[in-house]
Amino acid sequence: MKPPQPTAPEAEAAQGRIALWLDPEDLRRLAQHCCCADDATDEDKERCGRLRFRAGAALHKHQHSA
Repeated sequence: MKPPQPTAPEAEAAQGRIALWLDPEDLRRLAQHCCCADDATDEDKERCGRLRFRAGAALHKHQHSA
């Protein structure tokens, strides 16, 4: 897995990414839980890792602990 990169709102928008507003508890669930099956592909596991990282980063940015 590639190391995570810091989030820059302008760069995210330039890549066509969309902001998503969630309750802290929902973000915490995303940050801490992987739903990948044992036979998940590396691509699926990497995507899950990115989602968990982004959820944790959002919590950290707004001073909620993951």
